[in-house]
Amino acid sequence: MSNDNETRHATAYWTVGPEQGELRREELTAPGPGEALVRTLYSGISKGTEMVVHNARVPECVAGNMAAPHQEGSFPSPVKFGYLSVGVVEQGPAEWQGQTVFCLYPHQDRYIVPVASLTKVPEGVPARRAVLTGTVETAVNALWEAGPRLGDRVAVIGAGLVGGMVAKLLATFPLGRLQLIDVDPAKRAFADTLGVDFCHPDDALDDCDIVIHCSASQAGLQRALQLVGDEGDIIEMSWYADRAVTLPLGEDFHARRLSIRASQVGVVARARRHRRTNADRLDLAVSLLADPVFDTFLTGASAYSELPDVVQRLSDGSLDALCHVIEYPEVPATESPR
Repeated sequence: MSNDNETRHATAYWTVGPEQGELRREELTAPGPGEALVRTLYSGISKGTEMVVHNARVPECVAGNMAAPHQEGSFPSPVKFGYLSVGVVEQGPAEWQGQTVFCLYPHQDRYIVPVASLTKVPEGVPARRAVLTGTVETAVNALWEAGPRLGDRVAVIGAGLVGGMVAKLLATFPLGRLQLIDVDPAKRAFADTLGVDFCHPDDALDDCDIVIHCSASQAGLQRALQLVGDEGDIIEMSWYADRAVTLPLGEDFHARRLSIRASQVGVVARARRHRRTNADRLDLAVSLLADPVFDTFLTGASAYSELPDVVQRLSDGSLDALCHVIEYPEVPATESPR
């Protein structure tokens, strides 16, 4: 049993400038009432948003809205940002001790948070796979926003991490048609693993009831306008940060009475907001990860010490990934100050 008065240290990843990141050492206080000390096992890199942060492209007008739940610092830098962390509770309330948990916490080897910020990982979900909880939560929120119905014709544009997640969940619905669309023909094997029909944008079927756009490209959103049927819905999941997007709204957009709705995971989708909390949504998301097919989304792993280099390689394209996993070493329960 450790002494609560002993000094603990942690190491955290900080973005310290455009395309610059580093590991910083910091002190931890003892957990207080209702708090837990978590030792991290794995974290996942959310490539889209984290690359925007890495490249200092968060628009000032949404800097407050884009802050992660346990972020420190502020955009553009220095900032401690991230939200896909899985660990083990080393200290805290008795019912939490030894529990494997997911937390929307930045990349850090040990941290202290209120237990209300933790989501218990079910026994049937491996800790490594559980880093995907936050991304599955994003997909769940989008489907609550879209509200697919029996026999619907649905297209998902963009076979990346989020688009693949959305398509995987939609495959469990009694749809009339579902297509996962991407310009990269190599994504066909990925779609096959998910059990979803794949096609190139040029070959996609139109007259869709719902199109969910996840490609973060102007061309993808323009194609969504072409594929959705009259009075149909486009759910926009892409975040363009500081990039401008031009759409052909002067063609048949008004005549066909089309709708484009944003889906953002910061709040529960309006259709469920009065009956579900963020914690309910996370509990649902982690339970869905009992399906081993989700391991398909984990496309690589690196040691925690390599994290600054890994982030830069993801940013410059020399490392390709859907979700890249960071593996943390064992750390002693207590350390002496030095």
